[in-house]
Amino acid sequence: MALKGDRDVLQTDISYFLNETAEKGQVVSISTQGSGAAMDNSSALATVAAEASGATPLGVVLNDVVNIDQTRQHINWHKDEVQQGGKITILTKGTVVTDQISGTPTAGQTAYCADAGLIAGTQDGTALAIGRFLSTKDADGYAKVAVNLP
Repeated sequence: MALKGDRDVLQTDISYFLNETAEKGQVVSISTQGSGAAMDNSSALATVAAEASGATPLGVVLNDVVNIDQTRQHINWHKDEVQQGGKITILTKGTVVTDQISGTPTAGQTAYCADAGLIAGTQDGTALAIGRFLSTKDADGYAKVAVNLP
């Protein structure tokens, strides 16, 4: 589990598709973009950036994106799973408690997009800020992050 239940969702975006697996709490970035509203445009594509430098973060994924054979089993809606290639819910403003953290952040430190969709307290190259840490990591590796993206 990459997100805990303690969250405050102020603004989300549901206009992007994700063609790879991802865990709740990871940061997704723009891969390709659609034109206009692009609500059902398959070119509005997000990605979990392998390298944060140069990536434009969209926000934090609120769904688990899985790749399962749906002829044998179904999506587990209770776990908020989405099939790979489907639309995802992206948190753009709000707070989450996640374990998708790189390094050892401190409360009040700026939160940056890091490699592999993680969130870091230090900037790597030209990685962009996504918000601010509101706590340090607990014993299980979770920290509270305030996400504030335009």
